[in-house]
Amino acid sequence: MRITFLGTAAARPSVARNVSSLVIQREGEHFMFDCGEGTQRQMMRFGTGFSLDDIFFSHLHADHFLGVIGLLRTMGLQARETPVRLWVPRGGEALMHAAVGLGVERVPFGVEINGLDPRQTLDRGDYTINTFRTVHRGDGSLGYALVEKPRLGRFNPDRARELGIPEGPLWGQLHRGEPVQLDDRQITPDDVVGPPRPGRVVVYSGDTRPCQETILAASGADLLIHEATFSRDESDRARQTGHSTARDAARVARDAGVRRLVLTHFSPRYADDPRALEREARAVFPETTSASDGLVIEVPFAE
Repeated sequence: MRITFLGTAAARPSVARNVSSLVIQREGEHFMFDCGEGTQRQMMRFGTGFSLDDIFFSHLHADHFLGVIGLLRTMGLQARETPVRLWVPRGGEALMHAAVGLGVERVPFGVEINGLDPRQTLDRGDYTINTFRTVHRGDGSLGYALVEKPRLGRFNPDRARELGIPEGPLWGQLHRGEPVQLDDRQITPDDVVGPPRPGRVVVYSGDTRPCQETILAASGADLLIHEATFSRDESDRARQTGHSTARDAARVARDAGVRRLVLTHFSPRYADDPRALEREARAVFPETTSASDGLVIEVPFAE
């Protein structure tokens, strides 16, 4: 699984940072989370390609969704035919319909706009995308967790040979959880397959105050991507505007027991050099990185 940060600035772009967007690539699928203005140029700049089917919006403030208009137009000019699914917090469908209707003429593919509720789960077979309520200036806002389902246990070929199981289809059956009959013996998967192995979990907070819902959604996650708009010196401003400080984000990561924290969504006053925010967070949660546009994070399996 690979995450590419396309925009890491809050409110407005700077010379070095665009506004909010990131792409997750997983097993040939591409998902976008938020799509601030200029995102399509960032996609070209950082080589993510345009073959995504789902765009998830944390909320519908301009710096998180205005880029979708240009992105859809570009996809249309590339002769795309398959639909694009846009996912917004419930109640934001009308605004997204208006934006897409005003800005996108005659694209040769469908644009589906879907409302999402907090604690909703989209089941995609071997993974789910789960929503959770965040706290941002009183309007509907969501965070997202991409949760892979447990993987098959590790197959033990040496044990299989000891039991006299010939290599081939029977190994595959056992690994898939199916017992097999060999001579007068029934061999079960437990004989040659280890316990299920955990999948990966990546959580994206969007814009939010630190909150219990994020801690619950990110419990034990491999990666938490959390906004850190301000430093602790501006805690009052963070509360007033519905944002988090770097220390707030680190406390969420610590309390959730995540493996790694990446900070993003920096106020313009820190955009040129967020190292002070990173130091502030690391004092609470050492496994912290501050994102930059173009940063690529690989998320390995826990093993």
